[in-house]
Amino acid sequence: MKNSLEELFGSKERWRLIKLFILNGENKYTVAEIVRRNKMDGRKVRSIINQFVRAGFLKERTMKKIKYYQVNVAFPFFDGLKQLVIRSNLYPECASLKKIENLGNVKLGLVSGIFFDNSISKADLLIVGDHISNAKMKHLLEDLEIELGREVNYSLMTLEEFKYRINMFDKFILEFFEGPHEIIVNKVPNEIRQLKRAKKIS
Repeated sequence: MKNSLEELFGSKERWRLIKLFILNGENKYTVAEIVRRNKMDGRKVRSIINQFVRAGFLKERTMKKIKYYQVNVAFPFFDGLKQLVIRSNLYPECASLKKIENLGNVKLGLVSGIFFDNSISKADLLIVGDHISNAKMKHLLEDLEIELGREVNYSLMTLEEFKYRINMFDKFILEFFEGPHEIIVNKVPNEIRQLKRAKKIS
């Protein structure tokens, strides 16, 4: 099922490529790299890339007879598209985030970092819980990395460890909550309130 932005831009593939280039503005890609990273059909990718080049959204460069593609930050609608991309990284537009609830006994799930185009954050995803399935966690990360077009840095801890870190005014936890973030799962409201008090004290 397409989300609203996929509907707006015509296809899941087209929107996925827009996100890839917007979130990785400094990178250049070959068509082969794009196909591999996004698990997409090569002919579709090539067709969309050519359309994006004609529209001025992408720049095409040839180095050693190999064509590379990079987003054109001077594209008139670049800033507007970037804001749309960042908003689409959050739930419910980023459908993969729904899977956090099914990883195991999840008490808390949050996103930050690349979900907000925030390079300062030390983690993009924080999961607190017990009996977390490694297989499900692996699949979630794979889905998110395809959807975002970037590697997702995550932190996984037990509820006991999370509580301990709050009591110790842990720098990582405090900085994570001080930055832009979104809570996907919250079954520990008391701990979150304690954390907010700890932020005021610190």
